[in-house]
Amino acid sequence: MHFPRLPDWLIYAVVVVALLFAALGRQEQTNAPPAPPPVAEAEGSTLGPASPFDPSVVVEVANKAEPASGTAFSVDDSGVWITARHVVDGCTETAIVVGPGRGVAAKVQIDPRGEAAILTTDGGAPALPLDLTAPLRRGERAYHPGFPQGRPGEATTRLLGRENLVVRGRGARTEPVLVWAEAGRTEGLDGTLAGISGAPALDSAGGVIGVTIAEAPRRGRLYTTVPETVEDALATTREPVQAGATGETITPDNYGRVADDLRRTLRVAQVVCLKT
Repeated sequence: MHFPRLPDWLIYAVVVVALLFAALGRQEQTNAPPAPPPVAEAEGSTLGPASPFDPSVVVEVANKAEPASGTAFSVDDSGVWITARHVVDGCTETAIVVGPGRGVAAKVQIDPRGEAAILTTDGGAPALPLDLTAPLRRGERAYHPGFPQGRPGEATTRLLGRENLVVRGRGARTEPVLVWAEAGRTEGLDGTLAGISGAPALDSAGGVIGVTIAEAPRRGRLYTTVPETVEDALATTREPVQAGATGETITPDNYGRVADDLRRTLRVAQVVCLKT
């Protein structure tokens, strides 16, 4: 029995295809395993440095200043205080309230780069300690003693992260801020926390880590300066600021009492803009 003779071209084609498959089979292919899912930023993780890619929050500031009130706190026994810039920006007469119907004149010095202002008075109150170098951790607590709605009150918050504050209007600028979720406040204090601007943000050791500067009531958020903004504002003072004594430990159970003590000793005081 004779098989039909295959054409030469078909034989050559089969050989070429076999050689091609053999060559491709010898190529190295080392694939990496699939990338792991992004790691969530867990509570307690250290907060990273400020970045221009952080989310932004926009604030509109009127070009004409209006009389206002807020909170200030002492950073030097000789009469150096810090408050939020927008509370006193544009004021020609500013005072620290030291008693019912009584106040002392305060000179205003504003750092144009940030949302903090320095006040100086003749004589002062015991200074709050500054804690501007400790690492910040997501979920950590802060306490904000001040004068919300023009009355004594306080709030406690937990740190969410960083954002960029974009100020439009008078004093337009962009600066990094810390974002905090409200976790408690003075019992019976309803509505806005307006008037707490300028209050210190205190850590659990009673040290200042920032200045309370804004509120987003519907989101339950408070915004504070980053520690570097406080350092920059203090650098504009002519005299070196002396560190305050060690602060009192603050907890969710005692922060109301601690806040009352700070206001009673005028370490935290109300500041008013009397004239613009």
